Amino acid sequence: MLNLDRLRTLNAVARHGSVSAAADGLHVTTSAVSQQLAKLERETGQQLLAKQGRGVRLTDAGRLLADHASRILSQVELAQSDLEAQRGEAVGELLLGAFPTAARGLFPAALAELRRAHPQLRARLEEMEPDQAVPRVVRGDIDLAVVLDWYNKPLPMPDGLAKAQILDDLADVAMPADHPLADRREVDLEDFADDDWVSWPRGEFCHDWLMLTLRGKGIEPRISHMAEEHHTQLALIAAGLGVAVAPRLGRGPVPDGVRVVPVRHTMHRHVYAIWRTDADRRPSIRAAVEALRAAGETVSGRPAPH
Repeated sequence: MLNLDRLRTLNAVARHGSVSAAADGLHVTTSAVSQQLAKLERETGQQLLAKQGRGVRLTDAGRLLADHASRILSQVELAQSDLEAQRGEAVGELLLGAFPTAARGLFPAALAELRRAHPQLRARLEEMEPDQAVPRVVRGDIDLAVVLDWYNKPLPMPDGLAKAQILDDLADVAMPADHPLADRREVDLEDFADDDWVSWPRGEFCHDWLMLTLRGKGIEPRISHMAEEHHTQLALIAAGLGVAVAPRLGRGPVPDGVRVVPVRHTMHRHVYAIWRTDADRRPSIRAAVEALRAAGETVSGRPAPH
C-alpha cells in the first residue's frame, strides 16, 4: 500500500523541481523529504530519483509515479471537499495566503471571526506576494489566497480558479509634510513629475504598475529608493527622501512628517480572494470569503463589490 504522505512528497519534488524547494513548499526539512522518498523507493522497489549535477532528477519510474500521485492527491482533495460539503460545516484545516497589507488590514478581523463562528475550523495564514500566491493555489499548496491587481493593470489568472471581490482599496500620494503640495485637497500624478519616488522593489507587480502608470502620464520617474513594506516607504518619505503611492489598506497611522493627499482621478487596487474551482463546495472556503468580505466592508466603509 502506497503511503499518501510519501506520494505528496514525491508530487512536491516533481512540482518544485528540487528536494530543497519541495521542502520549502511542504514546510519541512530537506532531510525529512529525503527520508520520505527513500521509504517510497523501498515500498515500490524502484529507483525514483537519480543524481544530476548537484541536484536530483526524477527517473522514468519517478515521473510515472509522480503523475499518478498528482491524480490521487487531486481525488483525495475532491473527496475531502465533498465530505465537508455533505456535512455542511466549516471544519478541518484551511491554509490561507495574503500579501502583507491584506494580512495586516483584513486578516486579524477575518481570522477572529472564523474562530468565533467556526470553532472546528483551523485557519492558518502565511504572507506572500500575489505572484507567489497564484501558483501555490493552483498547485494546491494553499486553499485560498487574497491577491490584488490595479484598476489599469490586471493580474494574470490561470484557468481553474474562482474569485470573489473583497474590496476596492483607494490609494493616495504620500509626501513630506513640507512638500509644496502637502496642503492640497487633491493632487494629480502629473504634479510630481520632478519629484524623487519611493517605490516597491523592481520586479514586483506593484513596481511594474507604478512605472506603467507614471509613464502613461508622460512621466519618466526618478526612483530613488525601493522598499517592500509600506511602513518603510513612509519612513523614507518622512525623512524628505521622496514621494510614493500609498494604498490605504493596512496603512495604519501615518508617521509625523508625512502627508497623504487623495488623487483627483482616483487610483485603486482590486483586492480579491482566489481558490480552485474544484473546492467551490467547501463550506470553509465560503466561510473564509464571507469573513474577508465583512472585514473589507469594515475597513473601507463601503459594501463589498460584486
